[in-house]
Amino acid sequence: MSSINYAIGVDIGTTSTKAVLFTEKGVVVHQHGVEYPLYMPTTGVAEQEPEEILAAVIASVKAVISASQALPNFTPANLLCVSFSAAMHSIIAVDSDCNPLSRSITWADNRSAKWATWLKQDPASHGIYRRTGTPIHAMSPLIKLIWLRHEQPDLFKRTAKFISIKEFVFYRLCGQYLVDYAIASATGLMNLETLTWDQESIEIAGIKKQQLSQIVPTTHIVNGIDAKYAEAMGIAQNTPFAIGASDGVLSNLGVDAIAPGVVAVTVGTSGAIRAVVDRPWTDLEERLFCYALTDKHWVIGGAVNNGGIVFRWMRDQLCSVETAAIEELGQNPYDMMTDLAQTVAPGSDGLIFYPYMVGERAPIWDANASGSFIGLTFRHTKAHLIRAMLEGIGFNLYMVLQALEDAIGQPKSVRATGGMVRSPLWRQLMADIFQCEIAVPDSYESSCLGAVVLGLYALKYIPSLEIVSDIIGQTSQTQPIAKNVEIYQNIFPIYKRLLQLLQTEYANLANL
Repeated sequence: MSSINYAIGVDIGTTSTKAVLFTEKGVVVHQHGVEYPLYMPTTGVAEQEPEEILAAVIASVKAVISASQALPNFTPANLLCVSFSAAMHSIIAVDSDCNPLSRSITWADNRSAKWATWLKQDPASHGIYRRTGTPIHAMSPLIKLIWLRHEQPDLFKRTAKFISIKEFVFYRLCGQYLVDYAIASATGLMNLETLTWDQESIEIAGIKKQQLSQIVPTTHIVNGIDAKYAEAMGIAQNTPFAIGASDGVLSNLGVDAIAPGVVAVTVGTSGAIRAVVDRPWTDLEERLFCYALTDKHWVIGGAVNNGGIVFRWMRDQLCSVETAAIEELGQNPYDMMTDLAQTVAPGSDGLIFYPYMVGERAPIWDANASGSFIGLTFRHTKAHLIRAMLEGIGFNLYMVLQALEDAIGQPKSVRATGGMVRSPLWRQLMADIFQCEIAVPDSYESSCLGAVVLGLYALKYIPSLEIVSDIIGQTSQTQPIAKNVEIYQNIFPIYKRLLQLLQTEYANLANL
């Protein structure tokens, strides 16, 4: 029997970490996810516990290794690499021994919102965005650092390093402070042209370069990790660990959306629309980000805070009774919710939802934004609320797509991934609102697959990233329905006009 080689992609997300074992041909063998809390005790706070994330990484890798022991040709020696994906914009204050002095402050944490407003009023802010590609927003580690310096000065002064959650995991595993191009370019602190820390941004943050990790390519390999962690995961200590990149850019790679004109849409806990260009590009109106995949691949687009996290809120707050009953039967409560939504016609009988439950990034970049239903009447039911919520997420993503079209023109193809694309209703909604075909690869694990492809490329096991087109498998297509397109095109201008009115009061609402 010929030997088969394997690789593991690990995706460190906002509410869970997932490890997926692939064959060298990109076939999913086993996967395992470990959930953990997103701590939101008061308004604006959204944190993770770093030690819980590290434990989830170890447990998820251990689980797929254990599940693979029954394979006749699997041994740890057949594991080519472990490669990483991670959510962007997190920041942890640590001491000189990498002991956390704070929790991991995530992209969804809005406590620094007023400092984003403060910096936007500075004429230098536009230059910071153009050099770093990171919009001025509370999600940005640059803004979080300004907030910490002014509002938690004792913590700020005691901090030896400011690092992301992936940097924390890598330090524990291999004892080195390393940050890849992709994570670094999402901090607001890295210069896109030089791929080094931006001096002006660092000065505005009030830190020193030595308080940041060493920037390395996304293809950087670490050979050999701490023996106790290797044993805990059930792998050989000399297994290559590829640092990988961020979840967003790797999702583009994992759905084969790296060719010109191909757009990737990801909707998981949050969401994003992205395309790949061959050089750094920033938007004069500051609507889009620009992050590195490699030094020859740059991902531009817009991320939204509010995707599946809004769907989960509705499940917990408005559908808790139904959810409990459905789960007792071993069924998926989200399927129940989308079944309800499908009983309502497109347009939700005049009900519009603005999905800004945790502020918003693209396209409005307003951390003070909040969610709202407009047009609510007695004729509206829970089913209407669910459908309007899904449509509101879709309308917001469509605004991001319109901004992206200013940069790349009309997309040739839209490829969708993320947890929500499992829903046929959601795929149809996207096709109808975007007015184009939506293609969904067989594998939903785009960030993990992208990490593995990048890792195999780093090892020179594959010749180029473009080989992903041969391994993603078939795609399913959802075509827009003409009458639905017409309905949504009539609603969308109303959605935008009402949003302009709401935006004038978001800050006032946030201050109540």
